Amino acid sequence: MAKQFNAIFEKGEKYFIGYCPEVPGANGQGETLEECRESLRAAIQLILEDRLEQGMRGVPDDAIQEWVTVE
Repeated sequence: MAKQFNAIFEKGEKYFIGYCPEVPGANGQGETLEECRESLRAAIQLILEDRLEQGMRGVPDDAIQEWVTVE
């Protein structure tokens, strides 16, 4: 399931830096804009996977789990 997030990119002297306002701590960098995009994409994915894993700890086996779509 694809998700979309805001990505903000800034050009420094040597590198591009990127961050995602919706995902605190998600930052990327790269010598090119494409490298920065990929770095930020990987950071967002890692953070979301970690948060899901942490959030699921302690959920009872008989709890109802389903997806919620937000547009």
